[in-house]
Amino acid sequence: MHPRSMFFTLYGVYIRHFADEIWQNSLIKLMTEFGFTEQAVRASLARLAAQGWVELRKEGRNSYLKMTSKGLQRVNEAATRIYRQQRETWNGDWFLLTYTIPEDMRGVRDQLRTDLSWWGFGMLGTSTWLTPHDLRDQMAILTSTYGIEPYVAFFTARYHGPESNRALVEKSWNLTEVNGRYREFLGHFEPLFAQNSFLLGQNQLTDRDCFVQRTRLVHEYRKFLFADPALPEELLAADWLGGQAFQLFQRYDHLLAEGAGRFFYSIFQNGLARPLPPTEAVAGLRAQLDPFSYQLSAVSR
Repeated sequence: MHPRSMFFTLYGVYIRHFADEIWQNSLIKLMTEFGFTEQAVRASLARLAAQGWVELRKEGRNSYLKMTSKGLQRVNEAATRIYRQQRETWNGDWFLLTYTIPEDMRGVRDQLRTDLSWWGFGMLGTSTWLTPHDLRDQMAILTSTYGIEPYVAFFTARYHGPESNRALVEKSWNLTEVNGRYREFLGHFEPLFAQNSFLLGQNQLTDRDCFVQRTRLVHEYRKFLFADPALPEELLAADWLGGQAFQLFQRYDHLLAEGAGRFFYSIFQNGLARPLPPTEAVAGLRAQLDPFSYQLSAVSR
């Protein structure tokens, strides 16, 4: 677990529902709940700022942190994918991206590969990637951001053999490994869900407990954004565990969300430069309470 990735989790699950920034000291206090030191958090935030993900604003002796448009776009897209309840209907088209990026731009090339994995692409060949999702708009933005338009091409196509689409999937993704990770997720969180359901029913689970447990749950589940390409049902094996894992995630998240939100807001509100109006505070608590029904108008897939 790294401070950088935990910050993205906290921003996606909580912060974005209340305001566009957080007092740095409040963030540090929240991060210490997961064993991070103040020094580690400050160093991680400095790196995120240097990479263009966050901005720091000074007001007197206080520092406030907010996502840049680049960071907010990534957080919103991640939230949409994490809490998406239904897989898209597939029309049989594959979206392919190929590149011939020069060696003197290998840093950009390596970052592109990381981004393609995050978006759920599978590697068909050394420089050929594919996905069943139509991501032409997202890839146009990505290639423009990196300034690599002359070296990249993307298009849609249909696979006509000599094998099957399922065989193509097996070549491009290691779904056996991903399914194994889902099995580990279920093995770890199913007993915790049962235990904490009982404790909460007995009023023996504090708001802080709910916050720590829920945040760890989302933090672990969001790792599947880099592993699970969210393939259509017809491309998945019969023993695929992704749906079962999502159902557990959904139920466990609902169980902990109310108490977790209260604890987060108790820390968050202490560092606000300007107090939130009561209606905005209530709206934020409601939005983080049930992100499964929270609609993001700024991002579409």
